[in-house]
Amino acid sequence: MRRADRLFQIVQLIRGRRLTTAAFLAQRLEVSDRTIYRDVSDLQRQGVPIEGEAGVGYRLGAGFDLPPLMFTHDEAAALVASARLAQSWVDPAMAKDIQTALGKILSVLPPAARVSAESLALFAPALALDDGTRLRLQTLREAVQSRNKLRMDYHDVSGAPSQRVVRPLGCFYWGRVWTFSAWCELREDFRGFRLDRIDCIEVLPERFRDEPGKTLAEMLRRLQQDPAEPRPSQLQ
Repeated sequence: MRRADRLFQIVQLIRGRRLTTAAFLAQRLEVSDRTIYRDVSDLQRQGVPIEGEAGVGYRLGAGFDLPPLMFTHDEAAALVASARLAQSWVDPAMAKDIQTALGKILSVLPPAARVSAESLALFAPALALDDGTRLRLQTLREAVQSRNKLRMDYHDVSGAPSQRVVRPLGCFYWGRVWTFSAWCELREDFRGFRLDRIDCIEVLPERFRDEPGKTLAEMLRRLQQDPAEPRPSQLQ
């Protein structure tokens, strides 16, 4: 990679993340940490408002941007493939937004790149999820964003029913099923639930705030520190 291309990629990678370490940049660009330090220093001297320092991380200052980039043929094909796959596994509202976004991306591509991307012979028939699961996924996704508590009727793998009030934290896709992780007020702990085992779900008007020990970040931290902790795929 030419140095000019590497400098451009450094700016692109930094602006796409909240905080970017030199080690991450070095790994992505296949150079040494020392090369990254030198390149970032040169960019700063040229007026690029990169904030941070070696050993801590970098971020791009407000108000700086680069002109829009054009996708290569392979990048455009990758976007089409990702969109087609995702549309079969997400809820109706998001599937519609994906189609709209993809149309906007394709509309600005050069004709040859657009034809190449649209002719990609990779498809995902919309048979992955039943309508009930799709609608539950949308309800859950929106509740995670709005931070509304949920009341649901649920049955476990043995068919035993229960009613839960939960704080929805995140939705997880496992290849064949969707689950969601939540703080369960019945169990007073994190729990994972399969969407296709939800019998009834109600969005409650009560909203929740982050509390120590009850957040998605805390759940993920516990998973990293203790493999014995319940995992998002460990279902009720």
